[in-house]
Amino acid sequence: MIGRLPLDEQLECLRETLSRNEVLTEVLARTATLGLPGWYVTAGCLFQTVWNVVTGRPPTRGIKDYDVFYFDAGDVSWEAEDAVIKTGREVFSGLPVEVEIRNEARVHLWYEDRFGVACPPYESTEAAIDSFASTTCCLGVRAEADNKWRVYAPHGLSDVFNLVVRPNPVLAPRSVYEAKAARWLGQWPELTVLEWPSTSPTAPSARG
Repeated sequence: MIGRLPLDEQLECLRETLSRNEVLTEVLARTATLGLPGWYVTAGCLFQTVWNVVTGRPPTRGIKDYDVFYFDAGDVSWEAEDAVIKTGREVFSGLPVEVEIRNEARVHLWYEDRFGVACPPYESTEAAIDSFASTTCCLGVRAEADNKWRVYAPHGLSDVFNLVVRPNPVLAPRSVYEAKAARWLGQWPELTVLEWPSTSPTAPSARG
């Protein structure tokens, strides 16, 4: 089991597994050229790649988009984020997938209008990743100099490789977690979905 491997071997296993998704490695390489502060490729494109490889499916199967988070608190205007999004469209042109770029420093500005509840401002990209509906989803990767990867995995990698979906009742409500888990089970029936705890914070979030 990967969770019993030394940490450096776990990270090596993660990189080897994710690298089987050639679209993902291309997204990582192209994102690195954008120079975005605190960026990570994150969310479904990572853990779903692992699920696909572990279950013997094509690495890209069922992945609907590729998320790029960055954090620029110096300019939280829509115009600044939109400029990055438009640049990204050029950088990612030719890829057979949608790449969604978002400045996590400005999520709190639009979240309530979209979802009807307030979201506290994030202090970093990592803090945004921490709020995903499942701890299994809390994973971010970025490409750095000398062909190195920076991996953010606050809850480790065991659940990802063991196909365990674990709730993260920090922001997301039970309904969001259960809806996502049901959708994932439809595509990866091998998953083990753990139940939402009986008592937990219920501040809403649709991230993850």
